[in-house]
Amino acid sequence: MRLFAAVLPPPERLAELGHVVDGLHRLPGADALRWTSPPGRHLTLAFLGEVDEELLPELYVRLARAAHRTPPFPLRLRGGGHFGRRALWTGVAGDLDELRLLAERADAAARRSGIPMDEHRGYRPHLTLARARTDTVDLRPFLDGLDGFEGARWEAAELSLVRSHLPEGGVPGERPRYERVGGWPLEGGTVRAG
Repeated sequence: MRLFAAVLPPPERLAELGHVVDGLHRLPGADALRWTSPPGRHLTLAFLGEVDEELLPELYVRLARAAHRTPPFPLRLRGGGHFGRRALWTGVAGDLDELRLLAERADAAARRSGIPMDEHRGYRPHLTLARARTDTVDLRPFLDGLDGFEGARWEAAELSLVRSHLPEGGVPGERPRYERVGGWPLEGGTVRAG
């Protein structure tokens, strides 16, 4: 199965972002972008790719350990940016050091579980909003629309494992479907009684 580790923003923070994105949909050129749907909005920590089911028990143990070692931390969605001329995203503010550490721990958990991971790159926290079909789309109006967006603070309190179901039917506009297959509370090294 195709998996990634993520932090999932709470529904009220996604709704807040959704109001801004609704405005972006009305801008000229918006139809040249493939917009992520609210269920597809997440902060990817580590992309694991296709994972054999036999590796899942060890992966679950290691992700639980990573979550246990990480305390909950504050985040908020804010502003916007892009990767090249193809991806539009909103940024993240808050305890980015803790978010990066959780990303490193999720990556290490996957590696130690026997999952071949791509070469480790610097983690750039973001939440993808849209992808351009071509590199001729002018993203500036969308970036201007995100400028000044400052979401309310929330507490990242769980490390999630998400399965990505890619579209198979060739239906125009069909998007990937995401399914949360596991989650572990961030505990910051606390010892649970019992």
